[in-house]
Amino acid sequence: MELKRERVREHLLTVIEGRAPGDAIPSERTLCAELGVSRPTLRAAVDELVATGLLVREHGRGMFVAPTKITQELVGGGAAAATGGWTSRVLESRTGPAGARIGRRLDVSPATVLVHVTRLRLTGGAPIALEHLHIPRSLVPGLTAAGLESGFHALLRERYGIRPAHAVQSIEPTVLSREEAGLLGVPELSPALLFDRTTTDAAGRPVEYVRALYRGDRYRIVSRLALGDGDGDGHLPGMPRPAAHGSTAARGAADDG
Repeated sequence: MELKRERVREHLLTVIEGRAPGDAIPSERTLCAELGVSRPTLRAAVDELVATGLLVREHGRGMFVAPTKITQELVGGGAAAATGGWTSRVLESRTGPAGARIGRRLDVSPATVLVHVTRLRLTGGAPIALEHLHIPRSLVPGLTAAGLESGFHALLRERYGIRPAHAVQSIEPTVLSREEAGLLGVPELSPALLFDRTTTDAAGRPVEYVRALYRGDRYRIVSRLALGDGDGDGHLPGMPRPAAHGSTAARGAADDG
């Protein structure tokens, strides 16, 4: 099962990344023809990107790349594993080219063959997250869906001798499509947290790119802050000042995969 909505979203994100804020993107008719999808499918993906602040829809004029987001970077020595007994169910496992956008995340050519995996993450038997993993196939020869039912990072270490060492991760609020909500057992347009993470080994080689949706009603993030003396301007002590580009970035991972 390939989630068609994910393919449309990835294409739109590639289009957005290739344009500046305020630039127009192709019309719905053009995009539907390019992707071979229906207009409702395209509009559902566009609606999500509008809701998350990446696109702006102007009546009678079209769709435009949204203004750049405010960034606040949280840098720490790592991230503790999430609580709960986590299990995974593989919904899809296939191989295919990286494409331009994911290729950039993994620092590989768009033609590089990756293993693309969609997993449903559960704790206590309840679905909590929908996760899309992308791994260079050359790093994980013989990888099977069964091997992804448990901790993926442990599998990398124990079977392939790859030790994930660092990760750059962004976290944003979003809403769930009908298909995503159905898999997670919540109503359509329910709030969620979108995790976008690239993991590297000790040598700085990218070994994994993950895009995951966590249920907003069941998942939260807690930060431990070192508080210094405030400077009286209302800025939170101990926190970096916001920068006017990118998305919220944090070093570390939500859990051990």
